[in-house]
Amino acid sequence: MTTELNSLATALYVRTDDLMGQSPRLAPWRPTTGIVPRLSDAELVTLAMMQALLGFTSERRWIRYAGTHLRHLFPYLPQAPGYNKRLRKAAGLIQQVIRLLAVDTALWSDDVWTVDSTPVECGRSRETVKRSELAGWAEYGYCASHSRFFWGLRRHLVCTLHGLPLAFALTGAKADERETVLSMVEAEPALVAGRAGQRLIGDKNYYGRGFERALNEVGIRLLRPARKGEAPRPGSPLFRPLRQIIESVNETFKGQLDLERHRGRTPAGVMTRVLQRILALTSAIWHHHLTLVTAAHAFLTLRRLDPRPLTPA
Repeated sequence: MTTELNSLATALYVRTDDLMGQSPRLAPWRPTTGIVPRLSDAELVTLAMMQALLGFTSERRWIRYAGTHLRHLFPYLPQAPGYNKRLRKAAGLIQQVIRLLAVDTALWSDDVWTVDSTPVECGRSRETVKRSELAGWAEYGYCASHSRFFWGLRRHLVCTLHGLPLAFALTGAKADERETVLSMVEAEPALVAGRAGQRLIGDKNYYGRGFERALNEVGIRLLRPARKGEAPRPGSPLFRPLRQIIESVNETFKGQLDLERHRGRTPAGVMTRVLQRILALTSAIWHHHLTLVTAAHAFLTLRRLDPRPLTPA
C-alpha cells in the first residue's frame, strides 16, 4: 500500500461517511431490528473502490488480500459471499457517491463533454448465452473498433475533457447510441440545468437532424466529424485529438480497471462491477483535484504571511 492510496482511501471514507450522516436515506435498506453491520457503508464503498483500483476481479482473492494487507484500514472484513451481497445492495449508494465526487470538483463545470460507448462482454460460449441470467438484456453486437462480434452489453459514458465521468448507462449491445444519450439527458435534468452552450463531442454514429435538434432543445450543441457524403462540419480538424480523450478513458477502464474481466453473472452483479470501476476513476480524479486545491490554498496562505518576492536559491 502506497501513501497516496492510503490518502485516497481515507479521503473517500470521510467524504462518504459525511454523506451518510447528512442523508441517512441513501443507506441500503435493512431491517430496523437485528444485528448492526460491523462494516459500515462508508467502509464498504471505500473497499469497493480499492478493489477496482488494485485490479482484483475475484472477490474471494480481494478479501484474502485485504485481510492480510489492509487491516489497518478495515479492522473487520466480511466473508466474500457477505461482501458480495452487501455490495450489490449498495449500488444506489455508489451512484450517489460518484455524483457527489464529480460535483465536488471544478471539472464539473467544464463546457465541453465527450461521449462514446464500449462493449462489456458477458460470455463467449453458446452454453453461457443460453443459460445466463443476463439473457434478454445482453445480446449479440458488433464492435467496429476491434472488428469483432460479442455477446454482452454496452457501457455508454459522457465525460469531461479531463476524463471525469459525468453520466453513464448500461444497455444491450444493439441499443442505439443516440437514443441512449437522449435517455441519459432526460433521466438527469440536473446534469444539463443552466448549461446553455454546452458542447458534446461524439463520433460519426451520433448523427441525425432529429437527434441534434433534441440536444439543442436542452442547450447542448453536438460536434462530430462529417459522415460520407455530408458537407464539412465546423471544427472537424479539432475532433481527432479531442476524440482521443474518450478513447483513453475507455482504455483505462479496459486495461487498468479490467472492465472486460468483470465476472458479473447477473444484472445486479454486472451493474455493481461497472459502478465499482467508474467509482475508482472518479475517486482518483477527485482526490487529485482535492490535493491540488489544498496545495494551492497552502501556498497562498504562505504568500500572505511572507510576501517577499520569490527568488532562485
